[in-house]
Amino acid sequence: MSPEAHSAPRSLAEALRARDDSSLAALLRSRPDLVTPVPTDLTQLATRAGTRASVLRALERLDRFALQTAEALAVAPDPASYDTLLGLMAGDAGDPAVAGALPRALGTLREQALVWGGDDRLRLVRTAREVLAPSPQHPSPTGLGPTVQEATSGMSPGRIQELLTAAGLPSTHDPVSAVAALTALFTHRKKLDRLLAKAPEAAREVLSRLVWGPPYGQVTADPAAHLRWLLDRGLLLPTAPGTVVLPREVALHLRAGRAHRAPEPLPPAVVPAATHSPRVVDATAAGQAYTALATVEELLKEWDEGGPAVLRAGGLSVRDLKRTAVALDVSEPVAAFWVELAYAAGLIASDGEADERYAATPAYDEWLEQPPAERWVRLAQAWLAATRTPGVVGGRDAKDRALSALGPGLDRSAAPEVRHRVLALLAGLGPGAAPDAESVLARLRWERPLRGGRRDGEEDLRSRLARWTLSEAELLGMTGRGALSSHGRALLGAPPAADSGSSTAGAAGAGSSPAGGHGAAEAAQADPSGAGAPGSPASDTPDPATFGTPGLPASDTPGLPASGGPGDKLPVHRHRVPDRLVPLSGPEQAVAAAAAARLLAPLLPEPLDHVLLQADLTAVAPGPLRRPLADTLGVLADVESKGGATVYRFTPASVRRALDAGRTAADLHAFLTEHSRTPVPQPLAYLIDDVARRHGHLRVGAASAYVRCDDDALLNEILADKRAAALRLRRLAPTVLAAPTDPASLLEGLRAMGYAPAAESAEGDVLIARAHAHRTPPRTAPEPVPDGPPTPDGTLLAAAVRAIRAGDLAATTPRKPVGEPLAGGELPRTSSAETLATVQAAVLTGDSLWIGYVNAEGAASQRVISPVRVEGGFVTAYDHTADEIRTYPLHRITGVAELAED
Repeated sequence: MSPEAHSAPRSLAEALRARDDSSLAALLRSRPDLVTPVPTDLTQLATRAGTRASVLRALERLDRFALQTAEALAVAPDPASYDTLLGLMAGDAGDPAVAGALPRALGTLREQALVWGGDDRLRLVRTAREVLAPSPQHPSPTGLGPTVQEATSGMSPGRIQELLTAAGLPSTHDPVSAVAALTALFTHRKKLDRLLAKAPEAAREVLSRLVWGPPYGQVTADPAAHLRWLLDRGLLLPTAPGTVVLPREVALHLRAGRAHRAPEPLPPAVVPAATHSPRVVDATAAGQAYTALATVEELLKEWDEGGPAVLRAGGLSVRDLKRTAVALDVSEPVAAFWVELAYAAGLIASDGEADERYAATPAYDEWLEQPPAERWVRLAQAWLAATRTPGVVGGRDAKDRALSALGPGLDRSAAPEVRHRVLALLAGLGPGAAPDAESVLARLRWERPLRGGRRDGEEDLRSRLARWTLSEAELLGMTGRGALSSHGRALLGAPPAADSGSSTAGAAGAGSSPAGGHGAAEAAQADPSGAGAPGSPASDTPDPATFGTPGLPASDTPGLPASGGPGDKLPVHRHRVPDRLVPLSGPEQAVAAAAAARLLAPLLPEPLDHVLLQADLTAVAPGPLRRPLADTLGVLADVESKGGATVYRFTPASVRRALDAGRTAADLHAFLTEHSRTPVPQPLAYLIDDVARRHGHLRVGAASAYVRCDDDALLNEILADKRAAALRLRRLAPTVLAAPTDPASLLEGLRAMGYAPAAESAEGDVLIARAHAHRTPPRTAPEPVPDGPPTPDGTLLAAAVRAIRAGDLAATTPRKPVGEPLAGGELPRTSSAETLATVQAAVLTGDSLWIGYVNAEGAASQRVISPVRVEGGFVTAYDHTADEIRTYPLHRITGVAELAED
């Protein structure tokens, strides 16, 4: 027997044991659920990797070709050779693209511990085989049915012998050999061809309808002659009364050996729909970024004195969302996006009062003081990380309840990953290239296919998230005219457009999924010869278009050696280049944010300190205004239209509003003269003077409420006015009227009648009406809902691998027998005296011991220690499991055993 046969792993645990540290770290990185909590040894890691929940999560993160490879292994013999797998994927005629991409797909499955064993004995983990293997209840995407052995498991021996006779085979002495003979016939190409050549034309038509699936069909109790011909020869086998199935071996023969009708070894290319000048893209994106800032500011000004009420179930009512959309002059879905964006950035929240309302947070005031580019970066970073998805607003949840903006049920854990992936694909295109949306969706579906397929007429969540990402990125200013901007690229941490290449082929490989290894697949397309022997280093060269840092060492995990040692069974690990377009760490985010702000700042328009007054009582702001000017003008005039230039309209009500805020007519004239590039029009000056002359003649105070005026003729005019009947005024003195209503209602009533009253205090002083900004208590931005366990960092991976190795050493180190043999995982048992004597002897001899230990929480573990000293009821020893010196109470050691000599 060859040495390779002796060293072949017999289980997944043994296969993991043969890996080096870098390979184990790659497994834990690709399947982070395996490291929470850290397994005690490699046997526990293998067990956890084979659980149904973990396997399903891993399968859901495979790209389409890797998943097709796993599906092919599920219908292949167990174990299967690499040549058998290649035959199932490429067919009898072969396919250079499949042959070139298969080593990387198989490497991905091995890396994620879904496949183990050498190329001559490939094994799919049992749970994955159970999930992917075809069954009547869960048909396989391959469209294949059961094998002859599986389909005839309940058939009588006599019937099996009849099948052999009809097929022209000699009878056998038992059912097992009969099934084997029938299987051999169906897997022999020439013999089965001769048998099928004798089939009636109608029988061949039936087989052609079943060959690509579903393999099941219905027959009557008295089938037609052509169906009887197929049934008699076992080309169709009964599985239930009235149901027949096409055996897997026959289907594979008719398919020319292919497990899949259309293998997809290469990812679909992201096709540019249009190409624009990079300067035009950046200018367009910057203009939209400015619009985004202005829209968020306008939203928060609208809610400055207290926004809409919070629904009892949480969120914004449909009426309030419509009102907000009208105020922002956008559609309701777009209004929901801006509201959710401000919430994700921590700028709005509920105030927590008894009559709970939404309002700006103190963070909004801090945000306003930042430079425009930094304010945009904060919004964009909040959008990238948010799991709340405004696109689902207006839909229904699983309980058929309406989903409202700012309400519960909007979190979609996949949203951040999809946003980053879509923008990564945009970053992979040439400068100024806007992608075709359908090609982006096709690429995402290849990278994360749905195992169950899509329902007819219903788009899957990831596709909808991708569409929303493209539209939201344009609204926010990450993209311009559909192409990724330079500041958007910098915020993602991608290299500048000039360095990323402008070819479509390069774009197709950029930012490849960690699970897929797309770059090599595309390289294989360029080299159809496939230098594709399994494990060939030539097939592992990374795509130069992938975003990564050139020159990184093979292992990017601190504390782990570089791959390439004897234990490295996964060549795909050696050349893995980290994908730069993944969510950045804290320090990386700060660097990327500074770079994005630096690129965006020169593109944003400079705030202006002037307006253009016109004779029709309007003012035109030809660009963004400085904040003090914009705030004052917002009080003195009403916004009539927005766009590249904002038009303000002066009305008696707006001028009165400025006077109520404490301004005098002289102040307003001086303000307009100072900030207008054109002379103040005479109609506007007359309007200000006229409103100021009448403003404050009437004084309203609290009686319930009273009206005071030195001109009794004016009071007589008010009393005679029929519109004042609702105010129920009565004269207390020649210059005083009283009303049974509050001062605010009386002020509004008189203003509606065309007067300009002013409120006064108890001392008779005019009250200046300024808006009181309502702020919530300090609030934190909503935390994103993670999509499973987070990816562990390099430090955690190194510590986890070290702990697993040490625990495995403790569990597998040979030990001298102590009494009866211990069952697997059972702690050794010795008396206190024996424990003390053995430990003291080990101190003198320097030997290592295997101990059972129970900590203060009652958790039991096995450890290998080298005792240093024993005193005061404690043993100080070097713990090989923890890789450090530790002290253990002797009474917590359940037993000891000496290690067997080598």
